[in-house]
Amino acid sequence: MRTPPLRRPRLEGLGLIPYLLAMWRPSVVVLLVAAACGKSEAPPPPPAPAPPRAAPPPVTVSPLRAIRVNETVLNFRIAGDTGSAVVFVHGSFGTLDDWNAQVATFARSHRVLVYSRRYHPPNPPQNDREVYAPDLHAADLAALLQALGFGPTNIVAAGYGGYVALALAAEHREMVRTLVLVEPPVIPFLWRTPAGDSLRRSFLANVLDPARAALARGDSIGALRTFLDGSGSAVTFDRLTPPARARILGNLYEIRRELTADRQQYFPPLDCRGLAGLPMPVLLLQGERSPRMYHIITTELANCLQSDTTITIPDAGHDIHVTNPAAYNATILRFLATH
Repeated sequence: MRTPPLRRPRLEGLGLIPYLLAMWRPSVVVLLVAAACGKSEAPPPPPAPAPPRAAPPPVTVSPLRAIRVNETVLNFRIAGDTGSAVVFVHGSFGTLDDWNAQVATFARSHRVLVYSRRYHPPNPPQNDREVYAPDLHAADLAALLQALGFGPTNIVAAGYGGYVALALAAEHREMVRTLVLVEPPVIPFLWRTPAGDSLRRSFLANVLDPARAALARGDSIGALRTFLDGSGSAVTFDRLTPPARARILGNLYEIRRELTADRQQYFPPLDCRGLAGLPMPVLLLQGERSPRMYHIITTELANCLQSDTTITIPDAGHDIHVTNPAAYNATILRFLATH
């Protein structure tokens, strides 16, 4: 018997794909579908990864050095070797290590000097019968700059260091190229307005005088807690990390010298007309979250100065270089680049 021929289904007008399905030959289906759809292309290779950013050149930081000037010993470090000089002046309870978030950044474009002011570690304790005051520290800084051969210098100062920088600018204008001041506690400026005077009396009654009294009765911890908590620091004494607390406790000799100084010499009045005559550009910085007392002082200082810019750093307290170092660094570097 003859085998009837294989009958193919009638698929006219239905297209190629139904025909292939009717053939029930998977290998043929695959090949013919590929042919019907055109030659397939391999997927494009993934994009090459972006080359890693070149690491910034290493910054050369000198080892800790000490020099005797103005009848005292000052410890310092120098970083970088290009551009104009920048000197950082720390505030109360501070040391040259306060600027660890600034040194490398600024040293890429400037020659940077950080130092510890008289009485502050790692300088040796010195019972020299001098009064802790801005003019004393300004004289020390002038002698240090002269000994190191620094010409006109950009002075960047925090807190009480700003008081020192203003005294330096008044006595040695030729040494100061620009001034950057962060909330110097020029307490006499608070007398200028009723609101300021109220804050002045509150600061003396609730912060400075109780801290001095605690030191007089031998309660160093109580003095530290009172002054630190009342001065607008980023953290209270009880919330300090163990290393931070140890560092501050290492400043006890300096703290006694500072807080027991004669009040009139510790917070000397500044002559507004003299400030108006300062020839160098001045940048005033204040923290958005700083105590109102410092904002009032900054406003009064700006009213006296004739060549100044005032900028509020967002999300920052009194210790701006610690609470918002990125904005602090960028703002000052822009200022220095344009002056």
